[in-house]
Amino acid sequence: MASSVNPTVRRRRLGQELRKLRELKGMTAEEVAERLLVSQSKISRLENGRRSISQRDVRDLCGVYGVEDHRIVDSLMQMAKESRQQGWWHAFGDIPYSVYIGLETDAASLRIYEASLVPGLLQTPGYAGAVTEGSWPEATAAEVERRVQVRMRRQERISDPDNPLRLWAVIDEAALRRVVGSRAVMCEQLEHLVEFSLQPHITVQVLPYDVGAHPGMYGKFCILEFHDPQDASTVYLEGITSDLYLEKPNDVQAYSVMYEHLRMQALNAEHSRQFMLRVAEEYRAADGARA
Repeated sequence: MASSVNPTVRRRRLGQELRKLRELKGMTAEEVAERLLVSQSKISRLENGRRSISQRDVRDLCGVYGVEDHRIVDSLMQMAKESRQQGWWHAFGDIPYSVYIGLETDAASLRIYEASLVPGLLQTPGYAGAVTEGSWPEATAAEVERRVQVRMRRQERISDPDNPLRLWAVIDEAALRRVVGSRAVMCEQLEHLVEFSLQPHITVQVLPYDVGAHPGMYGKFCILEFHDPQDASTVYLEGITSDLYLEKPNDVQAYSVMYEHLRMQALNAEHSRQFMLRVAEEYRAADGARA
């Protein structure tokens, strides 16, 4: 049975606490690494929550920082233990963006800009399968199905009756015009988007071609915000072989400002629904004509 503890968030919070202890001690990551005979990159990865933290790591770091309060040490050790538990996504095997899933699962709200495809949290199974097959051509049928299952499982977070995820998605018109799978798949996907957008905690806006140049032309991004004030807002940038997480306030602010410009340039929610329904009807008509 999967634990209710989110290991990704535990690692993140523990890393923040360890960074605070190091800074209170007035030490650099390089100095700590020299004391423990490890690489500086290991200390950095421990502090940014991108690496599992063992209880031994916590014990050694507390020793370097001179932490004598056993309650603090015990609390950090417990966080380290919880951070090594497995989230629900581990049952699906090796998922390259598992860190992001952990953050998404615990997020209070997401602001997403997508340039070329429908956001994963709003995809239908048919669209998700076609996207996976197209972007991962060497994948087996079993691997594609596993990725689709993960995507569908992630979507349960949107409809959580106790804590629904606040989702705001700005989607470029290109994502709606690109035929993924088939016209029938696209028609179903667009109608699915419209249905989702009617929920009070979900906003979908279309950024049409005729707005011209816009702040999102450099690519897609996602801004995650959390209930706990200890958890800093994070900008997620997805890459081919690695992902980037930006947590510095200036970085988050820059992307937040960019997102506000995208929202203002995009069609409002109602006009976006009308636009998506028109495009869906175009797909339906074209599919019927071919038949």
